[in-house]
Amino acid sequence: MAKPGNPSAGKGKKKGPTKGTGGKNRRSLEGRGPTPKAEDRAWHPAGKRKAAAERYAAAGGKGAPGKARTSTSGGRAKKDEDTEVVTGRNSVLEALRARIPATAFYIAQRVEMDDRVKEMLATATQRGIPVLEVTRPELDRMAGFDGVHQGVALKVPPYEYAHPQDLLEEIIDRGQLPLLVALDGVTDPRNLGAIIRSTAAFGGQGVIVPQRRSASVNSAAWKTSAGAAARIPVAVAPNLTTTLKEFKKQGVFVLGLAGDGDVSLPALELADRPVVIVVGSEGKGLSRLVTENCDQIVSIPISTATESLNAGIAASVALYQVSTLRAAQE
Repeated sequence: MAKPGNPSAGKGKKKGPTKGTGGKNRRSLEGRGPTPKAEDRAWHPAGKRKAAAERYAAAGGKGAPGKARTSTSGGRAKKDEDTEVVTGRNSVLEALRARIPATAFYIAQRVEMDDRVKEMLATATQRGIPVLEVTRPELDRMAGFDGVHQGVALKVPPYEYAHPQDLLEEIIDRGQLPLLVALDGVTDPRNLGAIIRSTAAFGGQGVIVPQRRSASVNSAAWKTSAGAAARIPVAVAPNLTTTLKEFKKQGVFVLGLAGDGDVSLPALELADRPVVIVVGSEGKGLSRLVTENCDQIVSIPISTATESLNAGIAASVALYQVSTLRAAQE
């Protein structure tokens, strides 16, 4: 008698091949043709490198993409958004001077005209960028919460990030001594903007951010950088620890900033070498893996009444010290 709840009990055995026999039909034995080459498989590392090289070449990149890459994006990687809005007179003016391919220039009605605004209007007109007069509430909406637009805004394509290896190679090709800043867990775009600005001020050549859990170059970063984001490239590292290891193999010294460092910043002896300064988050500081891969952990002497420094300020102090020591040795 068939047991309740088992509809197959009491029935005869099913004829023909069953699941798992490998004999479902003749077509399954015919195969699917030759196995594609590794570089033709999009998910394979070789395929990703090929795609990266093609995108890199299409973007007009230089160097040798694919040799020391760990990223799936070649040359420069774009954000997901279609457009970004740059606000503030310095930021907008620098973006126009850098010939970033803007799609629209917005100016507030009855805006106070100064030399910067006049130059913006002249540059936008000369380059054929549409000039749109809008109300201040409309600019407020475009600038977003806490945004200060000073009566002007510029719509630009998504920020294009460099690749860390390309960034390093270009610095070396120019005959410069590398001075870079890497961010480890810094998520405030205003800190990123401040660090970009300080990097430009003290002779640095670029900033590196990890692909995940990091601030991105958005309107807030543009504004805080006071236009330096148009001159200082920002590179995305798919894995910051791996990138630092690769840099070390190429002779770059990794200096991590931490309150309990084993070297005081004034006593730093590596300033005359290729250097990347790693700044951690204000709360958690440097991650364990990044700390383990630093050549030195450097502390900034501060008053005992102050617990720690803001990430942007810490980076500025370290950059100033390195630039000062380099200048003294020239």
